[in-house]
Amino acid sequence: MSTSLLMFLGFVAVTLVITYWAARRSQGANAYFAANRQITGWQNGLAVAGDYMSAASFLGIAGLIAFNGYDGFMYSVGFLVAYLTVLLIVAEPLRNAGKYTMADVLAYRLSPRPVRSMAALSTLTVSTFYMIAQMVGAGALVNLLLPGVGYSTAVVGVGILMIVYVVFGGMLATTWVQIIKAILLMSGTLLLSILVLNHFDFSFGKFFDAISQVTYHDKTGAEVTKNFLQPGHYYFGVNKPYGVIDLISLCMALVFGTAGLPHILVRFYTVPDAQTARKSVVWAMFLIGAFYIMTTFLGFGAATIVGRDAIGANNNMSAPLLAKFLGGDIFFAFISAIAFATILAVVAGLTISASTSFAHDFWTNVIHKGTERKPGEEVRVARVTACVVGIISILLAILLGQSINVAFLVGLAFAVAASANLPVIVLSLFWKRFNTKGAVMGLGTGLAASIILILISPSIMTVDPPGVVGAARHLIQRPPIFPLENPGIISIPLGFLGAVIGTLLGREPEAEAKFAELTVRANTGLGAEK
Repeated sequence: MSTSLLMFLGFVAVTLVITYWAARRSQGANAYFAANRQITGWQNGLAVAGDYMSAASFLGIAGLIAFNGYDGFMYSVGFLVAYLTVLLIVAEPLRNAGKYTMADVLAYRLSPRPVRSMAALSTLTVSTFYMIAQMVGAGALVNLLLPGVGYSTAVVGVGILMIVYVVFGGMLATTWVQIIKAILLMSGTLLLSILVLNHFDFSFGKFFDAISQVTYHDKTGAEVTKNFLQPGHYYFGVNKPYGVIDLISLCMALVFGTAGLPHILVRFYTVPDAQTARKSVVWAMFLIGAFYIMTTFLGFGAATIVGRDAIGANNNMSAPLLAKFLGGDIFFAFISAIAFATILAVVAGLTISASTSFAHDFWTNVIHKGTERKPGEEVRVARVTACVVGIISILLAILLGQSINVAFLVGLAFAVAASANLPVIVLSLFWKRFNTKGAVMGLGTGLAASIILILISPSIMTVDPPGVVGAARHLIQRPPIFPLENPGIISIPLGFLGAVIGTLLGREPEAEAKFAELTVRANTGLGAEK
């Protein structure tokens, strides 16, 4: 049995033990959806960081830097500063004003049924986009490590494990899987960064000299040498007339989208109070900041030590191949097992956020109008939803194939979250006149605008989409209608505009009357869920 397989099985065994332990403690909705609100600040900080540091970060960002140098590094910058929005705007009010989901905050002073319906739809859409990226990364990784295991088989295996974690362990199991994964990921990334620097005798001068002279073969087969410290390899290239605008659009999506990601927002309901929520964000910012600084060593190290030619077409494998070059097969297996743990943990977090939203928002509060349900019914619905979401994600990941860069795909999920979720959260918390029409129009406009723009953008409507190779290149062989790869710069303002216009179409005295009550609760925690 290979070392890689042993490490995979070891991690799976540990997480299944955790799931068994958590399942015995996940009785009741509060335990299943919010881990009884007993997670401490540092634990939740690690879990939040674990949720955020996904396959897009570890595999995708390293691949983008390895192939595009400085331009790929700009992805890291966007991810790096995104948590400031969460810390300053969202974390404390969300914990004080909600119960299990983002929609709890919106429904506090607005008409609950239409708001919860749209919020559930938005949550499921964002979670699906994000989850497909993780599944694609998992399939490609396992396929590389275990040649006898096909891509589709790997995706199905990851999906089944994800469903087991969520269905049986709930939020408590998901949280501890995230904590273990975050510790492993930080340790592996730190060790790999040290090995990269050791390759250059811990001399930053030698390291940057190598980055300034990266040699590879272009599409025509000609050997080229480029300075990867300078912009111009992707966003700032001569063939990118809208490159700078596209970069700004991407950064907007990353910075604002984090505060609207459902699987991040639900984390703040697992802590006992708002002060702990803020502490957990500070912990997460420290860990995430350190991690994204280290991804530059991984990406540039792969470009200079392994080389683009050796990495091949699938740039998602840049970090694992760098580990193999520097540390041999055992270290390669260790890093790949960490990447596998990363994927499993993130898809579990995404699944529980989607299933919680459907069960709590749509099933209980929309279909059944918030009436008291039979004991355990909400949890049973969430478990069934987790199975359905998992199956859909598996099928979509198999359909799309393993060639799409996972960081690129996650950037689109951030755009949807920033366009639909963030405007209504911010306006609900800080604008007295904001009403139900505004929330529904904001969610609907942001969701529709971002998805439509993605469908008519170069991300889809081209024979050579960014980060895509192989059969997936021929999804739609037509020139793009919308020139930008990320729609954030257009769809985010449209989301805010839709919310504002909807609000101005009429007044809602009940919503305005409860604004003061929401403000007090959001800032003091008076009456917050315990």
